[in-house]
Amino acid sequence: MEARGRLRVVGGKEFQRIGNAARPQPAAARAGRRPPLGQILTEMQAVDPGNLLKAVAIRAREDVRLGDILLAHGWVREDDLMTALARQWSASAVDLSRDRPDPRLIDEIGAETCLKETILPWRRIGDTVVIATARPEDFAALRERLPGSFLPCRMVIASETAIHAALLSRRQTALIRRAEHRVPVVESCRTSSPAVASNIALGLIFALALGLMALPLATFSLIFGWTILTLIAAMGLKLVACGAEIWAHRKRRAAPPPDTTTPARLPVVSILLPLLHEPDIAGKLVARIGQLNYPRELLDVLLIVEADDDTTRDALARTRLPRWMRVVTVPGGPIRTKPRAMNYALNFCRGSIIGVYDAEDRPDPEQLHVIARRFAAAPPEVACLQGILDYYNPRTNWLARCFTIEYATWFRVMLPGMARLGLVLPLGGTTLFFRRDALEELGAWDAHNVTEDADLGLRLARHGYRTEMVPTVTHEEANCRPLPWIRQRSRWLKGYAMTWAVHMRNPAALWRDLGPKRFIGVQIVFLASLSQYLLAPVLWSCWLLLFSLPHPVGAVLPGGAIPMLVAVLVASELVNVVAAAWAVRGPAHRHLLPWTVTMNLYFPLGALAAWRAIYEAVTRPFHWEKTAHGIFEHEPEAIPLTVEAAQRKTLQ
Repeated sequence: MEARGRLRVVGGKEFQRIGNAARPQPAAARAGRRPPLGQILTEMQAVDPGNLLKAVAIRAREDVRLGDILLAHGWVREDDLMTALARQWSASAVDLSRDRPDPRLIDEIGAETCLKETILPWRRIGDTVVIATARPEDFAALRERLPGSFLPCRMVIASETAIHAALLSRRQTALIRRAEHRVPVVESCRTSSPAVASNIALGLIFALALGLMALPLATFSLIFGWTILTLIAAMGLKLVACGAEIWAHRKRRAAPPPDTTTPARLPVVSILLPLLHEPDIAGKLVARIGQLNYPRELLDVLLIVEADDDTTRDALARTRLPRWMRVVTVPGGPIRTKPRAMNYALNFCRGSIIGVYDAEDRPDPEQLHVIARRFAAAPPEVACLQGILDYYNPRTNWLARCFTIEYATWFRVMLPGMARLGLVLPLGGTTLFFRRDALEELGAWDAHNVTEDADLGLRLARHGYRTEMVPTVTHEEANCRPLPWIRQRSRWLKGYAMTWAVHMRNPAALWRDLGPKRFIGVQIVFLASLSQYLLAPVLWSCWLLLFSLPHPVGAVLPGGAIPMLVAVLVASELVNVVAAAWAVRGPAHRHLLPWTVTMNLYFPLGALAAWRAIYEAVTRPFHWEKTAHGIFEHEPEAIPLTVEAAQRKTLQ
């Protein structure tokens, strides 16, 4: 006996619907008109009439399907919705868990296309290809884009959940391999060889040792000269960026208030939220993300977990997730990195805007509205918006205070100033938002780069796109224990080194893509910054000059050079203090002003991290150093809502 809703062949080429077609049809269908979905659901008693009226009112002002609204608010079951869609479109529903798809048909158009369009080429019956879809209203337009081998085709109905499960049962391996290799090989660090890196490192160490033994003064003088040159470059960039931001701030004060008009049609926003070994974060995460006041039917949050991360998966299983949150499980493989996981999850996103948050993030409730407004007003070449990152535990200890000052200087002074100067912005790892089309055009993230955000910012610029800063803040937890701080910073610096090495494989091409100004900016941000961390001990030796004590370079410098050198060192310290003071001048962090003068005691940790980063770049280039979250959740401002309050809010 045929199962209800399945298809069978009659006379070789004709289809007979079984089950659904035999059900009583609404009067509109009998009259030749397609009946409204709400009417069918009401007749099925699958939706409360009051909730249906709310959904219809929402649909009148938003470009979103009625079914998606009902599902997002939990007002209808997915199975009931699929049954109603089948009746509305006079199509059959298919059980994909029992009737497996033909993988050869999937391969003809690609699993990624199937996920993006929410379709599944199911079977070829006679000359006709049967295609399952959760969006029947889009099927006519889809038919025009199908390859000729798929025609004629016929539509059947299946839920998005069922389509995803069926695709993964057949082509999960292909999807994860694609996630590892989305970025073109010429722009990826995946071809980096630890053996080659080791030989280069050993060669440099040997050359340095030989130089110090044969010509110690000349070798040290060269190192010292490079250290001072990169110091001048880095401080010059900071001074100019700080000046640009201060000037822009004065202009903003005289300008009219920014436009806060909501776009006529808000876009669907998908949020990628990677999790790894987070047994205690799940409930707090729901509370924080639940504060976003973006319409729930337009919000699509993907919680990304690794297949072998049982602790996080169990924690999520114990947590009541709202309907607009989904769990995406990433299969294991030769590497395990955040960008690999995000590349895989990108296939399952519904939105035209893709955002990235970290597990401990607490975004401003209005943040997605700010993002939607800016993307609506910005030209197409603005492919990325970077928000401001801040810390919610700056009073925990001295390290937290210094880390907060450093972040404030970077996100409130350096990045805005660099954006105004037209330079390349190395992105932060969270509170990032992309136009999906541009992100996919670039191949998304380099799965092998442990600082995938900075690399993506550089690739965006090379492909002609721009990144803008937006005035919206996300709070997260400051990593304020020395050893975890060093591990985190070493990962960042290792990624910076790998990113610089990849893009400098062909310096002429990088110059051509970026132009002189941005090329020089990249050298300062990546190469000069790395040099300053690695050669920090050389800078520390300059304290000898400040106190008129003997210094190795004193013998080779002309008499007037030492006062000039001292002036450069003092000026660099003043630039650091002024930039930090400007960054923390606001009421939230004004208490940190006295601590800005202690930053010299903070940066030696960075030197340790830099040398660790170089060691790992040689021995473990693709190893992802996990940063623990939820260590200092006792901060009073860390969690303003309980989990229950956030869950109630999501259903309003």
